[in-house]
Amino acid sequence: MLALASHIALHVALIVAVAWACQWILARLIRGVRIRVAGRLANEEERRRAETLGRVLRYSSGVVISTIAFILALDALGVSMAPFLGAAGVVGVALGFGAQSLVKDYFSGLLMLLEGQITKGDIVAVGGQSGVVEDLTLRYVQLRDYDGHVHFVPNGQITTVSNLTRHYAYAVIDAGIAYREDIGAAAEIMRSTAERMIDDPAFGPCMLDAFEYAGVDRWEDSSVVLRGRFKVRPLDQWTVRREFLRRLKDAFDAAGIEIPYPHVTVYAGAARDGSAAPLQVSGSVHIAGGPQ
Repeated sequence: MLALASHIALHVALIVAVAWACQWILARLIRGVRIRVAGRLANEEERRRAETLGRVLRYSSGVVISTIAFILALDALGVSMAPFLGAAGVVGVALGFGAQSLVKDYFSGLLMLLEGQITKGDIVAVGGQSGVVEDLTLRYVQLRDYDGHVHFVPNGQITTVSNLTRHYAYAVIDAGIAYREDIGAAAEIMRSTAERMIDDPAFGPCMLDAFEYAGVDRWEDSSVVLRGRFKVRPLDQWTVRREFLRRLKDAFDAAGIEIPYPHVTVYAGAARDGSAAPLQVSGSVHIAGGPQ
């Protein structure tokens, strides 16, 4: 009896050891292939995608090997798998209805990985949340937003993926000037400021093309909004935009171009006898005597 127990224990230990060895070898093999593939890719985005696929493949192979090892261990212990397999069929049908969302998560996650919609390190907006992709599995996407909050978005709930860091990005600039200012002069200042920024070795490498001035975008209550944009590397759009707005503020101040604040013109109306009605103003408001 003792010899039989020892034989069974040795058999189970051998199964566990082989499973561990297979998992270790596969993990090393997947890691080696990923490193070699990533080394041949010149695009950072493709390297991140290869890394993400490698991680998911390593996780999936571990689950498969562990499942097979568990079944073989039960068989070595003399536990018949026939009842389990029969029950698994019945339970599988019952769970199939309750686990539809889980199956949808895994299926959607597999498609996103194969199509390369999201990779680790991207900044995306999915499921009503946005942030940096910290982790991506077959079941969920883990995001960390600017405030440091971590969001777990199930893949099955993702209907639209907005990837903000795919290939390149645009740093869109909206600059408001007062209505009385010369639009041509303001546009020229925007262009010259952009040229100096492109020549700056600290920010020039971030930009992929010259500044594109679009023109007057809209009329606001107290300003004319001029729009332009830079084509930049992924993840650099926010840095470029903030720096350009800082420099443009200094350039507008130096040229005497007003960056307006809201103006309110109050018309008091006229009394029945034709005289001006008394003007009553409460609160903090700027009263202009005529068009600004």
